[in-house]
Amino acid sequence: MGFPRLPHLSLALAGAALALPAFADVQLPGPLVSAAWLKDNLAHVTVIDVRDDIDSFTAAPAYATDEKSGKKTLESVGGRIDGSLPVDFGKIRVDRTIDGHKIGKLLPDKAAFQDVMQAAGLNAGKPLVIASAGESADQLEQAARLYWSLKVYGEDRMAVLDGGVAAWLDAGYPVTSAPASSGRGNWVSTRERRELLAEARDVELAAKNKVQIIDARPLPQYLGLFFKKPSVKAGGHVAGAKNYPTDVRFRAAGPAQVFLSAGEYRQVMKQQGVDPDTASITYCNTGHMASGLWFIQSEILGNPQVRMYDGSMHEWTTLGKPVVGIEG
Repeated sequence: MGFPRLPHLSLALAGAALALPAFADVQLPGPLVSAAWLKDNLAHVTVIDVRDDIDSFTAAPAYATDEKSGKKTLESVGGRIDGSLPVDFGKIRVDRTIDGHKIGKLLPDKAAFQDVMQAAGLNAGKPLVIASAGESADQLEQAARLYWSLKVYGEDRMAVLDGGVAAWLDAGYPVTSAPASSGRGNWVSTRERRELLAEARDVELAAKNKVQIIDARPLPQYLGLFFKKPSVKAGGHVAGAKNYPTDVRFRAAGPAQVFLSAGEYRQVMKQQGVDPDTASITYCNTGHMASGLWFIQSEILGNPQVRMYDGSMHEWTTLGKPVVGIEG
């Protein structure tokens, strides 16, 4: 006599498996996610919130109330999305010595960067959504800088929260001002993509060979009408570089700054004489604004041939490399 058959057992097991949270199976819709998408998928991703104002993580958001309508408008971001991991922007960039000169705000080496992310509580396994305060272009580009750094060190499943926490609050979603207590994480760098990183000699070769170089700074800095002292030692730009300035990379959406569409970026680049699809090197003053332009060209527009010059004009001018600008 054989064992009794259990014809429904496999179906029951399959049903139980489907009922489990599919943390590893959530699909990011692209390099950008909206506040609404994140709200619906918050349990399936890890949110990293990067800011240079770390006190804002434990502050309450500030609102202004219209006397007539009673409508509240966000004045300043405070708090963070519950469960998110706060990261100090200053800790993901370090000083190094290059050709005998101290150069600041550079990508940490693999071990140091991994230590910063583990100290923030980052664990491996879930896709990452990188947030910022989102009230300015500068803040959105802090998220892009962390995205670039994580990608250099092997991370692939990532997106940036478009509009940051400002967009989240504007949508009426809650935040917490409680200090984070996530403990140490286990995230490790799986590889080192040096092809995403340009150095001074790469910029020199690009200028010589007429490879596209893009200056991500405001037009007055590009022209050399003024420059960011003391980090930049001379005004002007790398010879042959084209300019894609900060003020045409984002737009306001309520209290938040958000990215443009891919089609709009292509049109703006065309107006600026920038080819969105060719091999390119982006730079700025210290590799912050250039991270945003790298993110736009590489991730939003899908150009795999884009590198970011980490040292940017800080390193370039400290090393005494030539610049082109308006003569006073």
